[in-house]
Amino acid sequence: MSLRIEIIAVQGLPEVVEGDDLSAMIYDAIRDQGADLEGGDVVVIAQKIVSKSEGAIVDLKTISPSDRAQELAETVKKDPRLVEVILQQSAQIVRTGPGVLITETIHGLVCANSGVDSSNSAQDDRVIILPPDPDESARGLRLGLESRSGVQIGIIISDSFGRPWREGSTNVAVGVAGFEPLEDARGQWDDHGRVLRATVVAVADEMASAAQLVMGEFGGVPAAIVRGAQITVSDSANAKLLQRSPETDLFR
Repeated sequence: MSLRIEIIAVQGLPEVVEGDDLSAMIYDAIRDQGADLEGGDVVVIAQKIVSKSEGAIVDLKTISPSDRAQELAETVKKDPRLVEVILQQSAQIVRTGPGVLITETIHGLVCANSGVDSSNSAQDDRVIILPPDPDESARGLRLGLESRSGVQIGIIISDSFGRPWREGSTNVAVGVAGFEPLEDARGQWDDHGRVLRATVVAVADEMASAAQLVMGEFGGVPAAIVRGAQITVSDSANAKLLQRSPETDLFR
């Protein structure tokens, strides 16, 4: 167990546009503030700048809403063009209501609006969608930052999600590379000698949420370093391990 964890904001990143080398931009920003990466660091990066660098942006002026989108837009009180993009990014609709459209995305995430967001978009009528493969994006960023720093690190691509049983949003990991996102404590003993039978900790989500405390919600600090957390290095781990399967989901 780590007795001390440090969260370092990565400041000074310019506006990200399609084609930018995001790992170079992040590393340059780290170095410009007189810091560097250390082995075992986990770099948390806001999904929106990853999407921007990959061109995962949709111009609503190019969207012609389907009949289904038009009908659904009346129920959820949203722009039919936006609803059409949400449908394109979804595998299925989970819940609807006035102002609410919960979907399972094509990535398997259950969230509001398929993760489609107009905040932090540089232009009106443009919305940001999730990267096609957030885990693949995380792997690429890990490779770029490790080649520049010469140390082994982990990557989290984070996004803010609402929660069905509590008010307020919190950051979660939608893409992971370099470390196991879950810590399985089953079979270990608690402080009173009882065997743990159901304890699996979502360490990637916990680090994403902690990093949000310095990143904020409005895009000014879209990356942070989590230092001192104990991680299990893995070249094959991914954020899909955090997703509950439909067979074990009691609430869908």
